[in-house]
Amino acid sequence: MFQWLGLDVRDKDILEIGCGNGYGGYLLNQLGPKSYVGVDVMEEQIEIARRHYPQYKFIVQDATDLSQFAEASKDVVIIFGVLHHIPDWRKAIDEIIRVLKPGGSLLLEEPRGVDIKVFDAFFRWGHPNTDFGLNALDAHLTQRELTIQTKQWTPLLTMYHITK
Repeated sequence: MFQWLGLDVRDKDILEIGCGNGYGGYLLNQLGPKSYVGVDVMEEQIEIARRHYPQYKFIVQDATDLSQFAEASKDVVIIFGVLHHIPDWRKAIDEIIRVLKPGGSLLLEEPRGVDIKVFDAFFRWGHPNTDFGLNALDAHLTQRELTIQTKQWTPLLTMYHITK
């Protein structure tokens, strides 16, 4: 889906937020990036990623503090359904904006806020109690002067291609 939305990582510097066990990093690296770094707050997931894909770089890192990455150092930032798990998701977006190069792309997939509340009510998944939702996300992206190139709704997730 991200490729359909315009994902182009060939010879580009990629940062994946919420890389989990590293499988997304594996897939992204098949597309020929210049560099790839995956970050996640869960140490056990980073350990799995490092064990399964030792050729790629994985770091235990909070998305609300990407200070170890230089300003304007990444061409592409990717988030596979993780932003809604971050209590201060706006700060994470602001950090992503800081590390994105001018003209860089943010590709993300997220559920609607109402879906998160419904799933938590039934399954008690324990998502953070925030105002996250697609309307709030769109408003923050617009306020931060990002351009939503494509927004594709699917029954479970909405896919975004956003440029700086």
